[in-house]
Amino acid sequence: MGSTQVFQPLTQEDKVTVMLYRTGIVLSAMSMAVLAFLLKTAAAGSGADVKTAADVLVYGLYASVGMSVFSIHLYISKFKRFLKNQFFASIGGLIVLAALGKGSPVTVLTTMPYGWLLLLPLSGCLGFVTAKEAFCFKLFEGYLLAIAMPVYLVLIAGSMITPRGAAYGLILIAVMFVVFTLRKVFMPIANDIGDKTAYQ
Repeated sequence: MGSTQVFQPLTQEDKVTVMLYRTGIVLSAMSMAVLAFLLKTAAAGSGADVKTAADVLVYGLYASVGMSVFSIHLYISKFKRFLKNQFFASIGGLIVLAALGKGSPVTVLTTMPYGWLLLLPLSGCLGFVTAKEAFCFKLFEGYLLAIAMPVYLVLIAGSMITPRGAAYGLILIAVMFVVFTLRKVFMPIANDIGDKTAYQ
């Protein structure tokens, strides 16, 4: 469990890594929120070309998740290795999406429903982060996000929801993510560090 107790004086590295970790969370939430808006716009049939913006946001989402993955403070080294390996798998999925879409992951996602399954490793990384925070600091929505994101991707990949339903589903996930982010980022920096002597 996380603790509000300060176990050791914070180093400059502690402060930088926590800021990078939280910046990654904030940027992920922003990317998710704007992607939800763009998906809603596309589902409404406005005729606006949102693909280029959506592609930029998808690449940005991968970068922001990576920022959090590589700066997270975890006590158990095997969990950290698992999370990094999950992120490397997500990069593999992004490479496949970019290759199939000739640089545009969104092209694949809009023409090949099963392409959404390639986002599962990325949702696993985000879900790990949110579940970790839920466990440590009782941010209950973190557990909901860890469950909702992969389920959402499977529903889309299986064509079990309409484009309108997909848009509203992503809006719901984005709202939960924004709430999670607002509750997380204003915590004292020391909360993320904990007792470094417990690191393995």
